[in-house]
Amino acid sequence: MQPLHLYNTLSRKKELFEPLNAPYVGMYVCGPTVYNYVHLGNVRTFLTFDTLYRYLTFIGYKVRYVRNLTDVGHLVGDGDEGEDKIGRMAKLEKVEPMEIVQRFTNDFHTVMAQFNTFPPSIEPTATGHMVEQIEAVQALLANGLAYESNGSVYFDIETYNKRGGNYGKLSGRILDDLLNETRELDGQSEKRSPLDFAIWKRAAPEHLMRWNSPWAKASQAGI
Repeated sequence: MQPLHLYNTLSRKKELFEPLNAPYVGMYVCGPTVYNYVHLGNVRTFLTFDTLYRYLTFIGYKVRYVRNLTDVGHLVGDGDEGEDKIGRMAKLEKVEPMEIVQRFTNDFHTVMAQFNTFPPSIEPTATGHMVEQIEAVQALLANGLAYESNGSVYFDIETYNKRGGNYGKLSGRILDDLLNETRELDGQSEKRSPLDFAIWKRAAPEHLMRWNSPWAKASQAGI
């Protein structure tokens, strides 16, 4: 294999790429939330990883490229409150949410084809993995790293850090700075700390996209 150096955000320097199980490489890329048309800024991300995918394949690695589609669970606001973007668009256009999902998934694939990108090996959807999401939330609750509040479940930053975690390390931000910059948002009273974030949100009765969960009869995924 030819040597490849990539920038490591955690160490802040270029490092030799060494797969855990050569010649196999796993590459996960966060795909689009399919509620609207993609724009050039979105495409830049996928072109970057398409280039990496091509090069890793070219130098001899066997790459499993996973790129998800977020078809539920992306809230309109910056905080942990608000309406799902896909549900909101469906209401505006007076169609079913999955019609919105299908339309903009098709558009995304069309645009990717126009840029001559390779399709991923696997393209999972959020709605296709609700069981796994619930199991992941249950594991975090069982380990004391999350808590339920009014039908929603939040990740517990303080407990995570007390157990040796270092929340903010990847971004280079320290916890005190993040706390000082946190804005007051609706729904914060449900949280033990303003930095805690939702990993499963209770859906309001008027939400179109809802799933049963152990914490609330009707919920929407937040992971």
